[in-house]
Amino acid sequence: MTESDALQIFRDSGALLEGHFVLRSGLHSRQFFQCALALQHMPVVEKLGAELARRVRRLGAATVVSPAMGGLVLGQEVARQLGLRFIFVEKEDGKLALRRGFKISAGERILIVEDVITKGGRVQETLDIVRAHGGQVVGIAMAVDRSEGTVQFGVPMHSLISLHVETFAPDRLPPDLAALPAVKPGSK
Repeated sequence: MTESDALQIFRDSGALLEGHFVLRSGLHSRQFFQCALALQHMPVVEKLGAELARRVRRLGAATVVSPAMGGLVLGQEVARQLGLRFIFVEKEDGKLALRRGFKISAGERILIVEDVITKGGRVQETLDIVRAHGGQVVGIAMAVDRSEGTVQFGVPMHSLISLHVETFAPDRLPPDLAALPAVKPGSK
């Protein structure tokens, strides 16, 4: 699967939105990837998950960990494709935490799977949790890298789509964007 093929899946499903959006990072953008719209269709989930699994198989992970909510569907499918255990981190008191009795063993080889990253905050939180529990992060996989490869975590990273999507600080909006009402379509 090429990057163009993956991007077309997002376009065809209506998951690539155009307008004025406030991202989880607080930055503003003209484009937004609402991955849930693409990932509501199981054949799409299977296709994207298979491609990510193909790209990360050689990393030798034992477990896939995803941050809730965005990474859950894709993370679970990547784990299924690889025949691995799947667990997730979720919000507790406003920050991500390992809950529900999930355990990470010392030295356990972990692959983190997320849907979209811009600044990588939730992936970094997940990475910190895995390491705090003694896990070894062997790689990070995502559907969309909005940072165009500028966000690095010190481990191998794999994305289906890596592109530059302009982002703006709230106090530095171009006039055309400032003229549109801002929408915050992502999870909180």
